[in-house]
Amino acid sequence: MDGLGNDFVIIDNRSNPINLNKGQILKICDRKFIGCDQLIIINNHDKSDAKIDFFNSDGSVSGACGNGTRCVADLLSKENGKNNISLVTSTGELKSDILGKNLVETGIGFGKTNWNEIPLSKNVNTKNLQIEILDNDNKSHIGGTAISVGNPHVVFFVNNLENFNIEKIGPIIEKHELFPERCNVTIAQVMNKQSIKVKVWERGAGLTKACGTAACATAFAGLIHNLSSNQVDIVFKTGNLSISIDQNNFIKMKGPVSDIKKIDIKL
Repeated sequence: MDGLGNDFVIIDNRSNPINLNKGQILKICDRKFIGCDQLIIINNHDKSDAKIDFFNSDGSVSGACGNGTRCVADLLSKENGKNNISLVTSTGELKSDILGKNLVETGIGFGKTNWNEIPLSKNVNTKNLQIEILDNDNKSHIGGTAISVGNPHVVFFVNNLENFNIEKIGPIIEKHELFPERCNVTIAQVMNKQSIKVKVWERGAGLTKACGTAACATAFAGLIHNLSSNQVDIVFKTGNLSISIDQNNFIKMKGPVSDIKKIDIKL
């Protein structure tokens, strides 16, 4: 399945459990074999519809994946007929509403900006990390807002999105010394209070067509800098994710998911 091209291989581990080693995870995620941004494992859970585990395409564990959560919620809804799906992840319980026509809204959680919650390696101003990135003309841009929405993110607001090469900037900033657990990197251009265009480099997965938690982090960063409203569309090349943030900083993400394609994997 995919959400706006952010694609996943989802393995249902509830009735016939298997254990994959890192080499097998890497093979499944390799686009020369099958390929995906993340591998998702669905497991049984006593108090929710399922427990889900995320693995990045480099084999590392991911604490949160917004688009992946929406995809699994839609998949389970088609199985059990429920319009409200509860999924447990390593970072907490996520509740999703199935809105029909392959449209799903998921409560991602609270945006966090405390340096030790993100986490950062030291106590700095998380609203402006003073990190330098260079545009295509080699001109310096200083900034970066750090946010956690279940995983660490840094968002750079720029005047012209197309003048920045995310494939060059992303891998460098992902491994910046301020982020001991690495980070997702977003370059964002505010179009107006209700619309922000983005490019995203995803921790452990690289360049991605869309990233749900990056959309949430960007919307939250826009709100705390008074650049956008509490309801904003995050615009990827493949489509939009609609983000809403309430007075308690609880973030919800709404967007499309693909149809379900069943495949056989021979390892």
